Amino acid sequence: MPKLKEELDERTSGRKMVREQYTTATEGTHIERPENPYVYKIGIYGWRKRCLYLFVLLLLIILVVNLALTIWILKVMWFSPAGMGHLRVTKDGLRLEGESEFLFPLYAKEIHSRVDSSLLLQSTQNVTVNARNSEGEVTGRLKVGPKMVEVHSQQFQINSNDGKPLFTVDEKEVVVGTDKLRVTGPEGALFEHSVETPLVRADPFQDLRLESPTRRLSMDAPRGVHLQAHAGKIEVLSQMDILFHSSDGMLVLDAETVCLPKLAQGTWGPSGSSQSLYEICACPDGKLYLSVAGVGTTCQEHSHICL
Repeated sequence: MPKLKEELDERTSGRKMVREQYTTATEGTHIERPENPYVYKIGIYGWRKRCLYLFVLLLLIILVVNLALTIWILKVMWFSPAGMGHLRVTKDGLRLEGESEFLFPLYAKEIHSRVDSSLLLQSTQNVTVNARNSEGEVTGRLKVGPKMVEVHSQQFQINSNDGKPLFTVDEKEVVVGTDKLRVTGPEGALFEHSVETPLVRADPFQDLRLESPTRRLSMDAPRGVHLQAHAGKIEVLSQMDILFHSSDGMLVLDAETVCLPKLAQGTWGPSGSSQSLYEICACPDGKLYLSVAGVGTTCQEHSHICL
């Protein structure tokens, strides 16, 4: 124990001596340090720093404005996962609800409306529907203008609900496939060439007129022409001759009374009659005239009517 105490005392006294020597050595001494004239500062200072902060602030403002405009456009255009606005993307295609305006041509395979509404195509100029082949050439065109509807195609056909052709037009002929064709105009129908039909009939309680103002009117049939008026009369008027011709058969006038009020009278025969009965005589050229009836025929071969 005494040895340990002595060692501690020696160590303590040594430390004191070193401290005193260091204190005496540092007191009154002046150490001159060399000064470095070049000082390098790290970072951005001054007007550059202010411009950088202003630029960052401007970018932040632009970012906020763009974000606000994007949100506003999405809200106005009604963007959604299913489509945009009234436009919906379905498995069958695109579904558009309401009215829409197309500024450029629209290409589609099929266009149809909803079950409970009609399809309306409207334009300030015209509506044109084109059909093209694989090479891009127009094979059919439907043009609806303000004054005319034009169809450019090899054949134009209108069908009924069950697929029956009602009206067909091509370069050679026009076919009307209905059971009845009605012309309700006040002037009727005008045909520049011949018309082939099995029956021409007017509406009930209406007159039927077949007229040719400047040319002749001809009615031909392979098995005869039948003129019938159920509740009226039949009038045949002509500025020139009226010809009834039958190539194989006879001309039949089947009526209770046949009147020829302006038929000329021929020369009286030798046997007169006071009953005012007349006989219709025919000249060799087909002319008819009246002759006073008698017991026998009073027709003369050389009448002045036939001359």
